[in-house]
Parts: sequence; structure tokens; C-alpha cells
Amino acid sequence: MSGELILLVDDEPSITQLVSLYLDQEGYKTLSVADGRSALEAVERNNPALVVLDVMLPELDGFEVCRQLRAGGQGVLILMLTARDEDIDKIVGLELGADDYMTKPFNPRELVARVKAMLRRVNRTFSDGSQAAAHLGDLSIDPASREVRVGGEIVELRTQEFDLLMAFVEHKRMVLTREQLLKLAWGYDYLGQTRTVDVHVAHLRKKIADSTVKIETVTGVGYKLVV
Repeated sequence: MSGELILLVDDEPSITQLVSLYLDQEGYKTLSVADGRSALEAVERNNPALVVLDVMLPELDGFEVCRQLRAGGQGVLILMLTARDEDIDKIVGLELGADDYMTKPFNPRELVARVKAMLRRVNRTFSDGSQAAAHLGDLSIDPASREVRVGGEIVELRTQEFDLLMAFVEHKRMVLTREQLLKLAWGYDYLGQTRTVDVHVAHLRKKIADSTVKIETVTGVGYKLVV
């Protein structure tokens, strides 16, 4: 929804000014800081809906900022900006918990589309038909409360992980390409790098590892959910 606060964290004023301009045009409020420590303080003080977080920052880098936000229980959405594809592999290894990733240079219109899609997923309400809990094997998913249980035990999933699981559940036993998953779980079409799907699938697999429900890789195609 418009009016939500977006925190921009980048030490390049040209980038924050450009992104702020595009977000302002969409009705969002923006706040910019240029280093990692200021980012942590700004999140605590201003409670933004979403943080656009560059990896390369003075004081504390984006990796450490993301790690501290998640360790502190901050549920704020995080869109990380990386200078190269290899940075995303680092994020995978560190399992930082960012909700999405973009590689510089980027089209500001695409960044705005990502921000809108991320916020729309959080703010959307479910229709009566979609509120019914789903049960697969020992896995139960309640869309209304956004709770997931394995064998009766709650599994803590972040926003994007839950949406990804729902996409699989709603298309169980179907093979879904990475592009299809981006559209279903992220809410946008993105021609190009789909590494973010692999990141979140890896995280989701670990969190439901004790379940009888598995996410299988279909080589050369994508993924499917099986019981």
C-alpha cells in the first residue's frame, strides 16, 4: 500500500536519490542512510516496511546488517543489492535471510516492481476459499495464520519462504520452473537471473527436512513437491 516507509541503505548518493525518486512517484515514503550502523539504528527507530540494502557498506557491510536484523528478530522485508552474481552465492552460504536479491547495475523500474510485489504479498488478504488449511503427509499449512507445522511442531518460516511453500502446495506434484515460481511466489515476471529461487528452495528444504514432504529437483526444468 502506498505511504509505507522504505529504508534505502547505500553509500552512493546517486543510487539512493534515483531509487527514492522512483519510489516517491509510487507514493512510498523513503529514508536514506549510507552505512551499516546507521541502517540498524534507522530500522530500530523508524520501523520501515522494507529495507533496500547494499552489500558493500562502510562501518558494517550488508551481510552483517542483515545477519543482525534477523538475529534480533526483525521481520522487516530485506531486498539486498549485490555488485556481482558471486555475492549471491555468499548470501546462500551465510543463509542470511534476505527476502530477495538484485544485482547492480539494475533498472530502477524493476526495483520498484520488486518492492511493490514484496509488500503486496505481505499485505494481501486471503479469500475465504484459500483460508482452508492444507495437509500433505505430516505437513500442515494454514494460510490464514501463516503457520506451518511438521508432525504438529511449528516450523518458523519467513514471509518469502511461506509464499514459496504455498506455491508448491497449490501445485503439488507439478514440476514448476524457476520462472513460474518467481511469478507464483514473488509476484512478478523477471527475465534473467533466477538464483533467488534456488536460495529460498535451499532454505525451505532445510526447514522442512524432518517432514515426509520433500522438494525434488527436476534437472534442467525446476522443482516439484512430493509426499
